Amino acid sequence: MPLRTTKGNMYEWIRYTHTHLGGQCSHACSYCYVTTMAKIYPIMNERYTGKIRLIDKELDVKYGSGKSIFIEHCNDLFAKDVPSEMIIAILKHCRQYPKNTYVFQTKNPERYHEELLRPYWPEKRILGTTIESNRNYSEISKAPFPVSRALAMGDIEGETFVTIEPILEFDIAEFLHLLFTANPTFINIGADSKGSDLPEPSAEKIKELLVRLSYTDIEIRRKVNLERLLKGTLCQQ
Repeated sequence: MPLRTTKGNMYEWIRYTHTHLGGQCSHACSYCYVTTMAKIYPIMNERYTGKIRLIDKELDVKYGSGKSIFIEHCNDLFAKDVPSEMIIAILKHCRQYPKNTYVFQTKNPERYHEELLRPYWPEKRILGTTIESNRNYSEISKAPFPVSRALAMGDIEGETFVTIEPILEFDIAEFLHLLFTANPTFINIGADSKGSDLPEPSAEKIKELLVRLSYTDIEIRRKVNLERLLKGTLCQQ
């Protein structure tokens, strides 16, 4: 799969994406776009089902320079079942092109601290995690609980971010505490846009969260799909 330009509901601040991994993410989030597409399109089903695996030819993709590249946007590179050897191979690929900025996002940020990976990180990188709520929605995702994600992010040096997407029903004080614990440079906030029948907060609660965050030094980046909830409308299939 070649280097691709972003489209759809991707972050506006990222221009390119690339994925080296095949197989199904072990987090099994019920709202996962990739899992949904794998049920519809044979080419996606072939690539993103089964055991996690490294697709060697992807290590030959030339990244060039001057780009912002989201690595493994269709999988979670740092999920617990991804062997460290695969992660190292991918990080080494990124290091071959040091004039790019590489974006990594995971629901298992404890692995950002894995000592084995330390020598291979590209110098220009932005590390992030997803925290959809302070609540533990184990029926929606098998990923580590939100509190462990926040704690793992809190002492990472350099530019970091938290993505609240899809935003789920939350408790304002507890959620703010988690976000402050994660100590991100910026926060992306977005809503489910796939009709996944998720427990979602009211417009009033989201507005309160945005107001409370506006009194901090954290930059807030609202995604377009958040407007559906702010207007109090139900998600459409």
